[in-house]
Amino acid sequence: MSAPGSGTAVRFGHTELPQEQQDALRKAKKYEWITIGFLAASTALVFGVLGNSQAMKAAWVEDVLSFLPPAAFLFATRVIRRHPSEDHPYGYHRAVGIAHVVAAVALTVMGTYLIVDSAIGLLSAEHPTIGGFDFFGQTIWLGWLMITAMVLTAGPPIWLGRVKMKLAEKLHDKVLYADADMNKADWMTALAAAVGVAGIGIGWWWADYAAALVISASILHDGVRNTRAAVSALMDKRAMTYDDGAPHPLGRQVDTYLRGLPWAETAKSRIRDEGHVFHVESFVVPAAGTMPTLDQIEAAREACVAMDWKVQDMVIVPVAELPSEFLPGPTPGGEH
Repeated sequence: MSAPGSGTAVRFGHTELPQEQQDALRKAKKYEWITIGFLAASTALVFGVLGNSQAMKAAWVEDVLSFLPPAAFLFATRVIRRHPSEDHPYGYHRAVGIAHVVAAVALTVMGTYLIVDSAIGLLSAEHPTIGGFDFFGQTIWLGWLMITAMVLTAGPPIWLGRVKMKLAEKLHDKVLYADADMNKADWMTALAAAVGVAGIGIGWWWADYAAALVISASILHDGVRNTRAAVSALMDKRAMTYDDGAPHPLGRQVDTYLRGLPWAETAKSRIRDEGHVFHVESFVVPAAGTMPTLDQIEAAREACVAMDWKVQDMVIVPVAELPSEFLPGPTPGGEH
């Protein structure tokens, strides 16, 4: 870690990042710019061979929407580096959540539109056509170019998704995770679009709309899932792992440590995820006949902060009994 106060330190607000997270952040930015460059090329390629295929249209729209997560990540990582102020005493970490919501809602709205548009085309039995073009006296079916474009754009996102998934875990970044998850699933969009175009070629006009519905449903699924996760985080849901798969284990670690202090009878914490870092409030009931000194409380706080780089904004509150109105759930020692 860089020395405190050094000009080279990388911070999220007042939280100085360990070297591992600094390296991960630098790589994440690099790969997000690579993603944007790839998307610029792929969207131009797909647009150039779009034709009348509804599946190709849906695939192109998904490529355009794929700009949102990397752009949101790059924007948020700039904003959250600002130090807390009088108007924003908790810092600007929530910018990550706001960016997540904006990207997720856009996915949801566009996924819904594409499903409706594709369903109308299917029910009205509109037969899409794909023409050809002249190539040195030979007529080439445009569908071959469409399928080629889908094959060429299917591979890189899978690799980018795998790389960014590991970085998302290190940074505890849910926007980066959502982006990586979408990248890893892009091959399904490419496959569906290629099948839809091939269907038109063999006379199955409905296959194009069916493929478009599959792609649209994928977009809508990503949007709804990310909207739910982003809104829950902004509503101060308890801290979860970077993939929202389970409660973050740090809460249990902090409580276990505090309960084991010689001057503590019991303890329980509530933790909210501010974006990359956690805000922790730990309520500790002192053992009978004892009252911790300021030095003991500060030592306990420093020990908790040392558990994880995400724990910087933490308070320890000695109380006569655990305030159930602030700490809903099972009693200490049980699951929480």
